[in-house]
Order: sequence, then structure tokens, then C-alpha cells
Amino acid sequence: MDEKLLNKMIRNCFSHYCHDIDIFPLANDDYEQLYQKIILEKEKHPDIDLYELINDLVYEYLTK
Repeated sequence: MDEKLLNKMIRNCFSHYCHDIDIFPLANDDYEQLYQKIILEKEKHPDIDLYELINDLVYEYLTK
């Protein structure tokens, strides 16, 4: 999967939750963790919608 595309999708998802990524930027480690979780979950469940998966993981990140 293209890492740049996933990072853009992650960034867009944060904005949907009214989280301004420019004001409160994520550390590269956080992006990498989200990216790895997405890849891992997509491998485990190939039929899951990527958009839904990213939304779930970003929501989980924001609420932890």
C-alpha cells in the first residue's frame, strides 16, 4: 500500500474529527504506528473497507 496515500487519508480523517493537524501535528512515530496498524488490520481482514478501517483507528487514537 502506498504510504503517502495512507498518510493523506489519515490526515483527512483527523480533519473530519475537527482535529487541526497543523495546530496539533502528529509525531512521525504516531503516523508510523497508525500506518503499521492499518497495514496489519488490512492483512488480517482483506475484505474490510480501507476508509472505514482508517476512521476506526483514528477515532481510537483520538479517544485514548
